[in-house]
Amino acid sequence: MDIFQYHQINAPQRLLMGPGPINADPRVLRAMATQLIGQYDPYMTDYMNEVMALYRDLFKTKNYWTILINGTSRAGIESILISTIHPGDKVLVLVFGRFGHLLCEIARRCKAEVYTIVVPWGEIVIPDKVEDAIKKIKPKLLLTVHGDTSTTMLQPLQEIGDVCEQYNVLFYTDATASIGGNILETDKWKLDAVSAGMQKCLGGPSGTSPITLSSKIEKVIRKRSCVESGIRTQEHKDGCNEIIYSNYFDLSMIMDYWGPQRLNHHTEATTALYGSRECARIILQDGLNKNISRHKKHGRAMLAGIQAMGLEIFGNINYKMNNILGVVIPLSINGNQVRKIMLEDFSIEIGTSFGALDGKIWRIGTMGYNARKDCVMQTLCALDSVLNYLGYRTVQGASLQAAWDYYEKHNND
Repeated sequence: MDIFQYHQINAPQRLLMGPGPINADPRVLRAMATQLIGQYDPYMTDYMNEVMALYRDLFKTKNYWTILINGTSRAGIESILISTIHPGDKVLVLVFGRFGHLLCEIARRCKAEVYTIVVPWGEIVIPDKVEDAIKKIKPKLLLTVHGDTSTTMLQPLQEIGDVCEQYNVLFYTDATASIGGNILETDKWKLDAVSAGMQKCLGGPSGTSPITLSSKIEKVIRKRSCVESGIRTQEHKDGCNEIIYSNYFDLSMIMDYWGPQRLNHHTEATTALYGSRECARIILQDGLNKNISRHKKHGRAMLAGIQAMGLEIFGNINYKMNNILGVVIPLSINGNQVRKIMLEDFSIEIGTSFGALDGKIWRIGTMGYNARKDCVMQTLCALDSVLNYLGYRTVQGASLQAAWDYYEKHNND
């Protein structure tokens, strides 16, 4: 092997304006360049405790068990489901996009009896349907995505939380795409478990999944795990009735690692923890509500510009996420060709979608570090130019003017 054929990594400069990942905040990247320390160094355990405190504020919760799972957003999802679901448990899943189907798949791998409420992509599930299904099915858990980037829809959760509490159903949501850029109230909405990811509104790189767990679901998790090991305490062995099928995602063991006992489970991903801590610190220093408003402001400016091009918006706009927009691709245009030219000639990335929407919509994100005016204006300018180049005529300059008008009107928002 000729080792000299492998050059130092030097990735091209891209403006990532798709559904995620996005460009990480430079402050996060600097934090991640910090030297490693031992996993039980007092500085390291202090940083872990700080991460728990910071993410409680981001999740809007008092849950003690607010921790990081080393792995992408899917690792957070799997850790919660595999540690909570017993084979044969009834699970109800709300499906309004690609990632609802993912929750179904993972639940089935946990050998759950899976029931679904499926609505057309571009819509959300109304609470009355949820209550009717819960009364009929009597599930142990209800699973949903908060914001599904495949459809750009944001599922309202508060009334569903009230229903779950009334019927004693554990309530989990995947907030990977929504947290930090949309209102999320873990305690107020009676959520028992929430998982998230770094690569969208939080402004960091993929690879770490923050989660939060209520005391109610903690009790279920503690009974779900039974590991015959000398380092486990008798307290945790008592009452255990089944071994879960994953060591790495066993939340009972991970909680012991993050908790006061610091029982060894894995070596914490130090660099990822530094980055996750910095993501939360930046947002909370600026103000969580202000960060959400920033996402709303730049998302609405992008919306105004897209509409001024005469392009159709996908889905029920009343339930659109602040941080991502679905744009219907005109029939006369090859959507992938547009994306290719934007990437090659402007170094801007936008996304397409999955399944029935593949090739039918673009997904344009304004999130995290890229929820900025210059990013919005650059993307609108590039898309407008490419569309006209390919024969789709717009009133050139109208999209930028619409965005400028929006910014001027909402300058103090």
